[in-house]
Amino acid sequence: MYKVFLNDLPIILSTTSNYGDKYTNFPIKKTNLKWLIRQIKQGAVLYVNLYHKDEKKLIKHLRRKLKVITAAGGLVYNDKDEALFIYRNGKWDLPKGGKKRFEKIEVAAIREVEEETRVENLKIEKFLQVTYHIMKRKNKYRLKETYWYKMKTSYTGELVPQKEEGITKVKWKNRNKTEKALLKSYANIRELFFDQTILESDI
Repeated sequence: MYKVFLNDLPIILSTTSNYGDKYTNFPIKKTNLKWLIRQIKQGAVLYVNLYHKDEKKLIKHLRRKLKVITAAGGLVYNDKDEALFIYRNGKWDLPKGGKKRFEKIEVAAIREVEEETRVENLKIEKFLQVTYHIMKRKNKYRLKETYWYKMKTSYTGELVPQKEEGITKVKWKNRNKTEKALLKSYANIRELFFDQTILESDI
């Protein structure tokens, strides 16, 4: 099962043709996705399940319907176990950005964090997950796939927001401040933190 966010609304991709009573179910292979996006934006449908019997083909069919933009970013912690946040467009977010052609995804993740925050000496601890969301660019819908990595740094220097990217603040946040920031963040970012907490509690 996958979640693909349209704004903060999750579209479910699953192998079941009946995801639940409140869901409207569509076969992903046959569905006109642009029409469906309009229906969601207009509020005609809110809970959507796109299904296919083969789980491996769910994202494959989605990629055929929408051009893919590949991005990478980091959930970064310092030696005080504080998380690194950026503030952009009235929301707290995590540093991330587009992968350059021929660039390795891990290299892109570190580069984007460095460019957006000026944090140095980043080390990747592990891959976390890929998040998916549908965005509009040049008046066309795109599927943005963001590869997230957990990173660590001992950097204690100045944090500098990349203003040309619309970032106005960069902050380290402890656990309490992180919880408050997530209330003014995006659904996929909240899920990233939630999934990470669940994984750590299982270790």
